[in-house]
Amino acid sequence: MAETTEAAPRPLEEHREYLRLLARLQLDPRLQSKLDPSDLVQQTLLKAHERRDQFRGTTGTQLAAWLRQILAHTLADAVRQYGTAARDVALEHSLEDSLADSSARLEAWLADSRSSPSQQAVRNEQLLRLADALAQLPEDQRRAVELHHLQGRSLAEVGAQLARGKRAVAGLLFRGLRKLRTLLESDRSE
Repeated sequence: MAETTEAAPRPLEEHREYLRLLARLQLDPRLQSKLDPSDLVQQTLLKAHERRDQFRGTTGTQLAAWLRQILAHTLADAVRQYGTAARDVALEHSLEDSLADSSARLEAWLADSRSSPSQQAVRNEQLLRLADALAQLPEDQRRAVELHHLQGRSLAEVGAQLARGKRAVAGLLFRGLRKLRTLLESDRSE
């Protein structure tokens, strides 16, 4: 049996903040008053736990991909509940693609095009650490960083979403990134 150089998958619970981040990035702002990303993640982790025997992967990267797929189905079910009742396979595929894109944006934010198994393991760990650190930011700073850096929205678009001016958004981003850097550096030193 060939050994892999990537670490074994982390427990499901350790992916909570990563999944919450992805859910926040994909949840339509019009549904945010009806759907809580934490509830969606809880449902995702429950489904993953119930179906753990269906997971065929061996690495953390494969586990993250499997969890993203379950999250996409959970999001699609929730969106359907507040929209049409009919099953829309295109919606699920669209959400899976969007979640994969969000995850790729996160990875691009952290690393270059490294692709060896050990480097993939490091990137996966960094993604989980980034999601945990983002969750520790004050709400307005976290939302500004997510909207601007992870969704690629302009300062004006972020300002409109947060009901703030460009200068205020720039301040939120500055403070948020500074705090994020501090959190990630202190996490590394532990």
